[in-house]
Amino acid sequence: MALSIIFSAAVLLTACSSQETSGLSVESPTNITIWHYYNGSLAVAFDELAAEFNNTVGRENGIVVQAESMSTVAGLENALWDAASQKVGAAKMPNIFQCYQDTALALGETVPLVDFDDYISETEKLSYVKLFLDSGYIGRDNSWKIFPVAKSTEVLILNRTEWNKFAADTGADVEDMATWEGLAATAENFYDWSDGRAFFGRDAFANYLITASSQLGHELFRTEGGGVVIDFDKDVMRQVWDCFYVPYVKGYYKHVGNYRSDDVKLGEIAALVCSSSSAVFFPSEVTRADGSSYPIAYMVLPLPNFDRTAPYAIQQGAGMAVTQSTEAEVYASITFLKWFTQTDQNLRFSVSSGYMPVGVEAIKPENVEKYLDEHPSSGIVRDTLRVSLDENSRYVMYTPPAFARGTQARNILESTMPELAANDRAAVEAGTPVEEFLTDEHFEEWYQDTLSKLKECCK
Repeated sequence: MALSIIFSAAVLLTACSSQETSGLSVESPTNITIWHYYNGSLAVAFDELAAEFNNTVGRENGIVVQAESMSTVAGLENALWDAASQKVGAAKMPNIFQCYQDTALALGETVPLVDFDDYISETEKLSYVKLFLDSGYIGRDNSWKIFPVAKSTEVLILNRTEWNKFAADTGADVEDMATWEGLAATAENFYDWSDGRAFFGRDAFANYLITASSQLGHELFRTEGGGVVIDFDKDVMRQVWDCFYVPYVKGYYKHVGNYRSDDVKLGEIAALVCSSSSAVFFPSEVTRADGSSYPIAYMVLPLPNFDRTAPYAIQQGAGMAVTQSTEAEVYASITFLKWFTQTDQNLRFSVSSGYMPVGVEAIKPENVEKYLDEHPSSGIVRDTLRVSLDENSRYVMYTPPAFARGTQARNILESTMPELAANDRAAVEAGTPVEEFLTDEHFEEWYQDTLSKLKECCK
């Protein structure tokens, strides 16, 4: 609490001392807009904090924050591009907007963005986790354009109710799923035990390819001389293929809805890998096709890794960029971001959302546990946050580099193998022998097609 009070006082003093030069005025408040993609309980948590800011620091310094959710990443990006291109009927560009590195890099060519190094001192930067801070430096000039507010990684979540039955009958152990190889073997056993039901699915397939490449010694994308170098190693991709495509086409893995939490809810799968911030959407019951339902429990486990390798996990979570505007609006925007990421606010948002806090003090396990003890929260969010922090301390947390057309390259990775696997599995279910899809030639065809698409995208 003492640290929170000190930080709050510092924010107030900085804001007050800058009122004359920034144009901030209590008598004539500066309005700033924020666009984000949080939805559901995450949007509620963000909006509650924005309202608290308006009633405290904002009121005392002449700042009013207006936050608006665009519901999805795609919805937010579409709105941002409409605003940036001044499309007829589009809203004005917001003062603050949530974004990933690739989006900020591309938008920055049209809309000037604030370099936070012009406003945040070296001493202030020390209060943020360096890894999270560094991920906001982008572009050829490597300037700080994205402010960290919350970070996520990936976790494995089980339908514990289903798992307990399976484990009791077969002796299956959760430790078997510490590796991708072990997860595939467990899924095969589940398939046999359940008379042909799929066990596993994952969100954000591109993350799997990107982290697998780095973990196995080949950084898939590397920026160099203003361009991007592709290291799409065939041996690495074969390991990925064997641990995803093969079990998928055999029926052990599956994807049906937009997200794997939807598939768990429908009883299509019993385990998933998702973003830690998506844990809030894990269902509390399964609803069968006939309309009947039953309650389920959950179990949160660390992200699997390839056997006999150092553990890797993606470090993700969009930050906030600030558009260049009047000095008053820029100062108001940065004042809000500093306040939002001070220890107390940082922890409150994390405990509500499953995101990891970004402050050095806030992310300390003892401080997180103390806060969890003192404040009630969703059980699955608490468990997910604990697993995420454990991964953050034990895993190599990898952040993909930002580069031109990075989003398009990621979309290629996201789609080629899962779509092929789903189509081939449908053919197997229609009567085609599965062996026809398990040849070296079939892998080679996928590999060359995907490599060609990546080269065309990134040339």
